[in-house]
Amino acid sequence: MDMSAIIFVLVGLLPGAFAGYVYHKNVSAKNLGEAKGTAEDLVHRAKQEAAALKRDAEVESKDLMLRARQEVEKEAQERKKELNQIENRLLSKEGNLDKKIEVLDAKDEKLQEKERQVQQREGLLVEKEKEIGRLIERQQQELERISGLNGETAKQLLMEQMLEEARLDSAKLAKAIEDEAVENADRKAKRLIATAICRLSSETVSEMTVSVVDLPNDEMKGRIIGREGRNIRALENATGIDLIIDDTPEAVILSGYDPVRREVARLSLEKLIGDGRIHPARIEEVVEKTRKEVDKQIKEYGENAVYDLGVNSVHPEIIKLIGRLKYRTSYGQNIYHHSIEVANICGILAAELGVNVQVAKRAGLLHDIGKAVDHEVEGSHAIIGYELAKKYGEKPAVLNGIGAHHGEMEMESVEAMLVQAADAISAARPGARREVLENYLKRLEKLEEIAHSFEGVERSFAIQAGREIRIAVKSEAISDAQMYNLSRDIAKKIESELTYPGQIKVTVIRETRAVEFAR
Repeated sequence: MDMSAIIFVLVGLLPGAFAGYVYHKNVSAKNLGEAKGTAEDLVHRAKQEAAALKRDAEVESKDLMLRARQEVEKEAQERKKELNQIENRLLSKEGNLDKKIEVLDAKDEKLQEKERQVQQREGLLVEKEKEIGRLIERQQQELERISGLNGETAKQLLMEQMLEEARLDSAKLAKAIEDEAVENADRKAKRLIATAICRLSSETVSEMTVSVVDLPNDEMKGRIIGREGRNIRALENATGIDLIIDDTPEAVILSGYDPVRREVARLSLEKLIGDGRIHPARIEEVVEKTRKEVDKQIKEYGENAVYDLGVNSVHPEIIKLIGRLKYRTSYGQNIYHHSIEVANICGILAAELGVNVQVAKRAGLLHDIGKAVDHEVEGSHAIIGYELAKKYGEKPAVLNGIGAHHGEMEMESVEAMLVQAADAISAARPGARREVLENYLKRLEKLEEIAHSFEGVERSFAIQAGREIRIAVKSEAISDAQMYNLSRDIAKKIESELTYPGQIKVTVIRETRAVEFAR
C-alpha cells in the first residue's frame, strides 16, 4: 500500500477516534460525579454513626458512674455500720472494764483491811511467842531442877530414844515391805514361768549320741579289721576315733571325745558295711565324703535354728557351732534342742516382762555355744562360749547372758537373768535329762555330807540337780568374815573328794534374827 492510501485511511479514522474520546470523557465525568455523591453519603452516614456511638458511650459512662457511685455509697454504709458495731463493742467493753476496776478497787480495800488485821495478829503472836518462850524457859529450869539434868543432856537422851524408836520402826517397815515384795515376786515369777512353759509346749528331748554300730554278723568284724589290721588302722587314722572290737556280739564300739568325729566315723562305718567294699582306699574316700556331708548337715542345722527363732545377722562360724550342738548331749539331753528351747522360753519371758525379746532369744540360743568346743578348749563352757561370741562380734548384752548363766560372771541385765532361768527350766523338765538314779542320789548325799563335816554348819541343801549347794550356818559360831573362808574350804573339799560334771556353786548363808513380843 502506498502512502496516499495510508493517509486516506487515517483521515477517515480521525472523526471516529475523536467521537470516542469525547464519549469516554463524558462517561468519566459522569462516573466521577456519582462517586463524589456516594462519598458524600458515606461521610454523612459515618458522621451520624459516630454521633450515635458518642451518645451511647456517654449514656454508658453515665450508667457506670452511677453504679460505681452506688457501690461506693453501699460500701461506705457497710463500713459505717461495722464501725458502729465496733464502737458499740468498745463502749460495752469499756463499761465492763469500769465495773471490773470498781470490783478490783473494792477487793483491794478488803485486802488492805485484811493486811492490817494480819499485822495486828502478827504483833499479838510475837507477844504470845515471847510469853511462851518465857514459860518454856521457866519450865526447863524447873525440869532441870527436878531431874538434875541440864538441857543439852536431856536433849541428847531424847534424841537417842527417838532414833532408837525410828530404827525399830524402819526395820519393821523394811521387813514388811521385803516380805511383801518377795511374796509378790515369787507369785509373779511362778506365773510367768508357768505361762512360758504352757505357751512353748515343746516335746522333751532325751537322746544319747550313738557310739555303737550294729553288724550284720560277727564275720564282718574280721573284714573291718582287715589283713594285719590295715583296715581298722586306716579307719582310725581317717576319723580320729578309736574302734573297739571285743566280744560284744555283732557290734563295734566307737570311742572318741569329739562327737562330730564320732558321728563321721559311725556314718562312714555304716556305709562301708552296707557297701561291702572295705579297704584303705575305699575307707578314705567314704570318710572324706561323709565328713563333707556332716559339715553340710551341721550348717543346715545351725541355719534352721537361726531361721526358726528369727535371730538375724549371725556370724557363719557361730551358725556352724550351733549346728555342732546337734551331736552334743548333757545327761542325755541334746544340747541343740535344749538351746532352741531355752531361746523360746527366754523370748516368751522377755515379752511378758517387756524387755528386749531379740536379745533374750539370741542369748538363750547361744548360751551353751561353748559346749560345741569344750572338749578342745580348757575352761567352763560358759566362759568359752563368752569368748567365742565376743570373737565373732556379739553385743555386750548377749555376751553377758552367755557368760553369766552359771554364775561365773555378774549379771548386768534382766535378759541375762532370763537366760539362767530358762536354762534351769529346760534342764528340769521331767525326763529331759537322764542320769543313773543311784549315782545321782549318792552325789547329792555326798555333797551334803561334805558340807556338814565343817564346824558351824546348821543345814545344807543340794539344789539344781546337784549343781549348787546352799549352806546355812550358825550366826553365833560363824562370823561374816569367816563365811568366805568356809565357802572356799567346802569348794576345795568337794573338788578333792567328789566326781561330778561341770561345776558346783557353793553358797553360804548366815542369818541373824531379832525377835520381840508385843504384850
